[in-house]
Amino acid sequence: MFSHIMVGVTDFDRAMAFYRPVLDALGVAFRFIEPDRPWAGWQSSPGPRPLFLIGRPYDQEPHAPGNGQMVAFMAPTRAAVEAVHALALAHGGSSEGAPGLRPEYHPHYYAAYFRDPDGNKLCVVCHDEQAARA
Repeated sequence: MFSHIMVGVTDFDRAMAFYRPVLDALGVAFRFIEPDRPWAGWQSSPGPRPLFLIGRPYDQEPHAPGNGQMVAFMAPTRAAVEAVHALALAHGGSSEGAPGLRPEYHPHYYAAYFRDPDGNKLCVVCHDEQAARA
């Protein structure tokens, strides 16, 4: 369905310091970096698409996070949701919702919400019932 998802950033180095450990913890493969542009990308598995990209907005105008926009990453377990949320906060993110069940979505929806250093809203979620017993 998706070719790529692009998230705008204002401070590329700060964004890389945030996204690299968060996406590494989720097992998302790093694909490229072009610091002069600046932008970087990660690819899904088995790949090669969709890509997740970060970078300065194409029009070179200041980045501004959109209200109502969010990118949600899948986690293999509930423990991974908890670990990634903590990692995001340790790397300059801010919490928008601690890890926990959100049964209003479905009975096994276990998620955490946070913002990157530029204010972009992100989620990490595990949908697996079995993860509760693992």
